Amino acid sequence: MTATQSMTAPPERDQPARGGRTRRLFLGPPGDPRWARPALWALLVLAFALYAWGLSKSGYANSYYSAAVKSGTQSWKAFFFGALDSGSFITVDKPPLALWVMGLFARVLGFGTWSLLLPQVLEGVAAVAVLYATVRRAFGPPAAVIAAAVLTLTPITVAINRDNNPDTLLVLLLVLAAWACQRAVETGRVRPLLLAAFVVGCGFNTKMLQAFLVVPVFGLVYLVAGRAGPLRRVAHLVAAGAVLAVSSAWWMLVVDALPAGSRPFIGGSTDGSVWDLVIGYNGLGRVVGEGTGPGGGRSGGMGGGFGGRSGAGRLFNDVLGGQISWLLPFAVIAFVAVFVLLLRRPRTDLARAALLLWGGWLAVHYAVFSFAQGTFHPYYSTAMAPAIAALTGGGAVVLYGAYRRSAAWSWVLPAGIAVTGAWAFALLERTPSWNPWLRWLIAAATVLAVLGLVLGRLGRRTVPRLIAAGLVFAAVAGLSGPGAYAVSAASATSNATNPLAGPTSGEGVGGPGARPMGRGGPPGAGGPAGMPPGGAGLARDGAGNAPGGGLAGGPGGGVSARMIDYLEKNQGSADWLVAVSSAQEASSMILQTGRSVIAMGGFTGRDPAMTVAKLQRYVAEGRLHYVLVGGRAGVGPDGGGSDVTAWVQKNGTPVQASEYGGSGDAQSWGARLYRLG
Repeated sequence: MTATQSMTAPPERDQPARGGRTRRLFLGPPGDPRWARPALWALLVLAFALYAWGLSKSGYANSYYSAAVKSGTQSWKAFFFGALDSGSFITVDKPPLALWVMGLFARVLGFGTWSLLLPQVLEGVAAVAVLYATVRRAFGPPAAVIAAAVLTLTPITVAINRDNNPDTLLVLLLVLAAWACQRAVETGRVRPLLLAAFVVGCGFNTKMLQAFLVVPVFGLVYLVAGRAGPLRRVAHLVAAGAVLAVSSAWWMLVVDALPAGSRPFIGGSTDGSVWDLVIGYNGLGRVVGEGTGPGGGRSGGMGGGFGGRSGAGRLFNDVLGGQISWLLPFAVIAFVAVFVLLLRRPRTDLARAALLLWGGWLAVHYAVFSFAQGTFHPYYSTAMAPAIAALTGGGAVVLYGAYRRSAAWSWVLPAGIAVTGAWAFALLERTPSWNPWLRWLIAAATVLAVLGLVLGRLGRRTVPRLIAAGLVFAAVAGLSGPGAYAVSAASATSNATNPLAGPTSGEGVGGPGARPMGRGGPPGAGGPAGMPPGGAGLARDGAGNAPGGGLAGGPGGGVSARMIDYLEKNQGSADWLVAVSSAQEASSMILQTGRSVIAMGGFTGRDPAMTVAKLQRYVAEGRLHYVLVGGRAGVGPDGGGSDVTAWVQKNGTPVQASEYGGSGDAQSWGARLYRLG
């Protein structure tokens, strides 16, 4: 076995246990260094602390998903469909698996901040543990510890794990799938491959087509490196494809098979079907930008969207650079160098297969995320974090072995560290007033790390103390920047609409110089430029009123407490409290009142969910008595259609602000409440 092979060979697993299962749990398998498993436990504790610290301040986080969870605790029908409201008028614009996890926690613990966010914390910690196990089998315990540390401290991962968006569960599922795929490659058995396919299917039911980005990579790695014969490998992949199809499509097929009148409208779709949502709003719309909402590309109206303009440099721009790219250059350098080092390994070599798996994962996500024209939030990039972490851990260990063994390769590791430190310095230069000492600390650590490694290996002689010091300084240089951003995310209130870590930077919606979405407001601001946490809130003055007795605040405005009191007193036996234009307003009302509210136009306010015929039926059946028309929170051309607005205005009775104790006519805000039936 060569020196490089010894650095990447999995630890021995056939030796007797050190002294029982408990001891093995805390100290690891016999072949591992005694410090490796305690280091993992320390990282898991650190991850839990970063993800859970101060979560009680986050309230309901992203109110859009929180309202759906609350509705799911009130109705099993709403739970199954992922409906925004307990009356199941419309679903959220994602499949429901992440909502199911939070909903089950809420049914056991009661609905609140911790039942919403504790599952996210646990999923984030579990992803670190699974990544450790996966990297350890391919590259050994030291690489696994490094990978776990990198994933734990990835800034955007810390930010999203403190929120209730579905990306946290998606990352856990994809890392589990990578573990299973690697086991299939290692053993040549079909069961782990089928498990990988099933888990990716669960990922599809978490965030649809984004989960499929890893599928071609996993398939190619198994086809190239699997231990089974060629025909068996092909047969295994066909079987895995069947499992993937079933585990992905079952919910969609069940929902679309039901009559439209007996299920909610599918939010984000144009025709009320899950299939349209898959290929449209959550599919091609994300890539080419057609028909997307705010933050979209060609038809989104905001140019580059939340993550800046598309292009090869998007992941390094002022918004995304500090969130995900700290170790991206090193991961690329490590992949290329290690691929050359392992090129002559046997076809089934596990380390090379793992390198291809994580390198392919990173390459596909980089291409899609960089050039996507549709809506792109920075927190989507958390899906790249496991690949960056694995390549950093495995690459560092293999390159260190090459550094010790070969004079020709001894320059690669110091060069990678130098590039990493220089990029960290450049990132911190973008916000010179934020912890200005940090970039100089990283610069000094980078110089000392490179010097230690260069001087520690001159000619054929090595100086172990200099090398050890160089490695310590390299860790400081590589992890200080993302660690500082991670701590900033952990110490701030969850930014529900567009979670970010670190200081405000200079690029956002509209390109360079624009204020980043969700980072321009006061501490705790949630939405664009200081929106209240969780999206549009219920705007009030000191007496609990909104100006004009109606609407204010947020992209869609909020509805005053007195109007809500009036609606609650007069709802009667109706299924819904009121109908408004979009989920921005409906979710806030659902969370405050616990009652069902119709979001006519879904999340964007543009879904064709409501028709005149449907509204007439609801009114005739006594299921809906009130509609808020016009303005920022009422039904308008986007929220239900102009024909719906015209019908309401013709057949409804306007409710004067004086009837609910408002301080003026709601028409001053361009909206009016109508009583129907």
